[in-house]
Amino acid sequence: MLLFHTGHLPGGFLGVDLFFALSGYLITDLLLREVQTTGKVSLSAFWGRRIRRLFPALATMLAVVTVLVRVFAEAGVVRTTLADGPWVQLNLVNWHLLAESAGYWDRFGQGRVFEHLWSIAVEEQFYLGWPVLVLIAAAVGRRGAVERRVAVAAVLISVASLVLMVLLVYPADPTRVYTGTDTRASSLLLGAAVATQPVRCALSRVPRRWAGIAMLVLSAGIAALWVFADGTGSGWLYTGGLFAHSLVAALLIGLFAGHPRALVSRLFAGRPLRWLGLVSYSLYLWHWPVFVVLSPARTGLDGWPRTAVVCTVSIGLAALSKYLVEDPIRFRARWARGSRGTLVFAAATVALAALWLAVPPPAPPAIDLTRLG
Repeated sequence: MLLFHTGHLPGGFLGVDLFFALSGYLITDLLLREVQTTGKVSLSAFWGRRIRRLFPALATMLAVVTVLVRVFAEAGVVRTTLADGPWVQLNLVNWHLLAESAGYWDRFGQGRVFEHLWSIAVEEQFYLGWPVLVLIAAAVGRRGAVERRVAVAAVLISVASLVLMVLLVYPADPTRVYTGTDTRASSLLLGAAVATQPVRCALSRVPRRWAGIAMLVLSAGIAALWVFADGTGSGWLYTGGLFAHSLVAALLIGLFAGHPRALVSRLFAGRPLRWLGLVSYSLYLWHWPVFVVLSPARTGLDGWPRTAVVCTVSIGLAALSKYLVEDPIRFRARWARGSRGTLVFAAATVALAALWLAVPPPAPPAIDLTRLG
């Protein structure tokens, strides 16, 4: 996404689909493991873990960026920041941006520092609904068929999501189908389907040699799409292309999980890539605000020099977020769990909501009425 937003990788936006497929896979794997162990899904425990994992870094970024934008950014950026912030907090910013007709592909409009968080909103909405469906699948019918029911549900809903995308796409501006939860659910659910036992077993039975070849081919296909695809010029993306990319990504993830000793798996498991994966959430949170604030006009840089600065600052902030905010709260803070954790989360939510009211908006632009007419 960093290279996409700095104009060096036209199809880099497809990284979101890879992230969706991976999230769907990991979340469904966790839910099904819980079903195997306990026979059910504890929604409160699941949502509590999601809050501890996602909210601290998100809230920190929202507060810091809002204050910095109010101090240093142009009035237009301040207005959109204060308008978008509450919707980010409600996990509905993708629908808010669509309601405001904020085109995702408009490179010439006013920068919105929270615009990229549409994808986080889609994931949060998935985290609310999908565990409920898995819980229902675990509660009805034979326990041994739970994973089969989950797989069928994931496939059917993902196909319905694809049909909606094809029906609703507006080729001149595909923002609606690109950022809408209903039309992007397929990416998450294809990853979820691959996490189920029937698909996992099928992929793990592929001989290692052929699995390695398949991984190379699938990886090369994804790389080619990222180089050549274009968000507005590749209309085929919205009539099955995004679905196919997500399916390839999900299958690739499943092959990696089923064949960890294959050469391609070991290459992708290298220490630098693993570390980037560990900070990927915070990196996604911070990179777009950095891109907007460190604009060519403000830095005097463009091209690869600006890309280097933006990437360095974004990775540095992501590392700080991981080691100073995410890991301490997620792994070591006892106050973040149980009833105390609920109270702290409620207090932080209220404080963040108060921030949008406390930060003064810029004065409206003055209009010289003597020049009208």
